[in-house]
Amino acid sequence: MLTTEAVDAYLHRMGTKRPEKPTTTALRELHERHVLSIPFENIDFNLRLPINMGADAIPKITEQRRGGGCYELNGAFSEVLRALGYDVTVMAGRVLEDGELGPLMGHLILKVIAEDSPEPWLVDVGYGRGFRHPLRLDSRAPQEDPQGTFELREAPNGDLDVYRNGSHQYRFEPRPRTVDDFRPTLWWFRSADDSPFLTQLFCTRPTVQGRVTLSGRKLVQVVDGTRTKEELPDDEAVFAAYRTHFGFDLDALPTPPPPAG
Repeated sequence: MLTTEAVDAYLHRMGTKRPEKPTTTALRELHERHVLSIPFENIDFNLRLPINMGADAIPKITEQRRGGGCYELNGAFSEVLRALGYDVTVMAGRVLEDGELGPLMGHLILKVIAEDSPEPWLVDVGYGRGFRHPLRLDSRAPQEDPQGTFELREAPNGDLDVYRNGSHQYRFEPRPRTVDDFRPTLWWFRSADDSPFLTQLFCTRPTVQGRVTLSGRKLVQVVDGTRTKEELPDDEAVFAAYRTHFGFDLDALPTPPPPAG
């Protein structure tokens, strides 16, 4: 169990306070604050630095004010939610890449049940184009969200597919896993030449007005539907962009992967 200080530091990083009770309303607020505050990024993969999961990922988020991938963000968030009194189950998914499902255990997501309702919620704060608010896990109807229209559809072998605006995002197994179950796939993500975390470089988060994304020296911002793209002139500008748009400093910049093909 996390210490009170660790939980409060995480909530402070999200720009919110400890809820009085682990309710569905509080879960919705926590999920939104996490998505808007903590970026989805793979910088340390490209710097070939260690990647931690679960509670071990929390210091990177709270002390370095960084973000991370799903193993880091959803893994850390699962521990915080448990400490706040939520019933949390870790589940495994496969992300759609270039029209095909990626490796087993390639995505870590959460099923969460609040104190005031038996209804299960799908929680995912570690996916770049995900939902801002938790999704009803038992519903198959379209669910409107500030990030789009999401839908859960039945898939083979009891799995479920997540769609955003009609596009398939990932498939997951609604069965319990542990964070340690993902260690072999994390090793693959950190080691394989064709790993999507080594063939791409990104740091992104949604904003109330749209989205901001930094990939190498390319800064893309969407504000009220207007998209702008800027090629930053030098390393100093890239360091400044991470600081300005994502709130953290880096000791070194990752080298962007070469273009595909």
